[in-house]
Amino acid sequence: MPTPLPIALDRSARTPLSEQIRRAIAVAIDNGVLLPGARLPSWIDLAAQLGVARGTVRAAYEKLADAQHIVSSKTNGTTVAGRRKTAKPDTPVAPGSVVEMFQDLSGQGIFRMGVPAQDSLPAKLLARIRARAVRAELSAVTRYSDPRGELELRREIAGHLAIARGIECSPAQIVITSGFSGGLGLTLRVLGLEGRRAWMEDPGFPLTRKGLELARLDLVPIPVDDAGIDVAYGIAHAPDAALAVVTPGQQAPLGPPLSPERRARLLDWAAQAGGWIIEDDYLGELQLDGRAAPALASLDRQGRVIHLGSFSKTISPTLRLGFLVAPEPLAAQFADVATCLAPAPGPSVQLSTAEFMREGHYIRHLRRTKRAYCDSRDALTASLRAFTNDVRVAGLAVMLTLPDTTNDVEIARQVLAHGLAPAPLSPWYSAPERAQSGLLLGIATVPDRGVRTACKRLFDAIRSPAAQPPRRVRAPAGR
Repeated sequence: MPTPLPIALDRSARTPLSEQIRRAIAVAIDNGVLLPGARLPSWIDLAAQLGVARGTVRAAYEKLADAQHIVSSKTNGTTVAGRRKTAKPDTPVAPGSVVEMFQDLSGQGIFRMGVPAQDSLPAKLLARIRARAVRAELSAVTRYSDPRGELELRREIAGHLAIARGIECSPAQIVITSGFSGGLGLTLRVLGLEGRRAWMEDPGFPLTRKGLELARLDLVPIPVDDAGIDVAYGIAHAPDAALAVVTPGQQAPLGPPLSPERRARLLDWAAQAGGWIIEDDYLGELQLDGRAAPALASLDRQGRVIHLGSFSKTISPTLRLGFLVAPEPLAAQFADVATCLAPAPGPSVQLSTAEFMREGHYIRHLRRTKRAYCDSRDALTASLRAFTNDVRVAGLAVMLTLPDTTNDVEIARQVLAHGLAPAPLSPWYSAPERAQSGLLLGIATVPDRGVRTACKRLFDAIRSPAAQPPRRVRAPAGR
């Protein structure tokens, strides 16, 4: 027998009658007045009871059914649905350290690393090029893109790498990726080195370390000095390693390039041991002192180096646009695996970047950017040396070395309130006992004015009592 529904309707209210009926029944169900399985009047009977049109009740019932409050069937009519699973409370999930790093990367801040200078980019020009690419994409015949990326962009990258990085490769060896992390993930999937040992620079980029751990590699921390990664240490402690991940152009985060002697020895080790080398060329030719050193892949004669690059530092990380160069024997395998993984950004992003390169805008942009960064670096270094001599240039950053008792993570957290966003150095190390305290100050976000004031605020925080407790290691804000 249908359950009677004492529903009071306010016909003078602005709320539609169907919504008033829906709310009344939903409240009765939620409060336990109508129990699961209780039979409701048909919408025809309820319409007659309430003195409303049948369509009004029908609309209310349809909304209740959509919300899974009620169910209808030919045999049982309309009944209250069974107990719905209670949704989990909307509580924040504690992020991992790498997620925290990307949260820290958001927003603006003086000294922030990992992002290019916004005022150096020809934004209006890029916007026009992107608009043309979007229009072309929307008007083109619908298709599935090549999993390796748009041929036009791969051609431009191949030509650029030959001139700027000394790498001779064909477009067929290039795969467009979703930034550096996409290239790293694709490479690790292709190589399939689970359970094998891998050299990892110490200090080194935390995202790289996390990627290797997720690929279930056994990491061997290799120390870094003024000549880059200590290849002899790696050979002595892990000669059977299957992989070495290096930043030979400018070591991240300390800055020195890998010396010619160590480059040769690293390539010899890979050839003799059958090991692979992932070259993280995160700055590309954006090296400020003279002409950039050739890429490690340009010296590889045995096909052991996978070269990874991106446009994050040169154009914008929001593109999520990177690339890799596979050794020729592995090119087909990289293409096959790329088919099954998350694709790179769509055609409009790739084709607009290709046009930006083809018309010479990219090279001119890099030249202007290098000049501006050199000026920013010199101004920042001079301002810092008014407070300390423990200053060294580290790629697109200036590094302050701090006493080991100084909590660099806490300092970085404190100065955010003043609009400063240096990255703590200690989280780049593999373990707290190995870590050195310091701050990495990005030169791309140094203001034209007020550099001295920003440095003073930074050193006020360094000298504060809060900077002295033991540091808590977490991921840095960029590299």
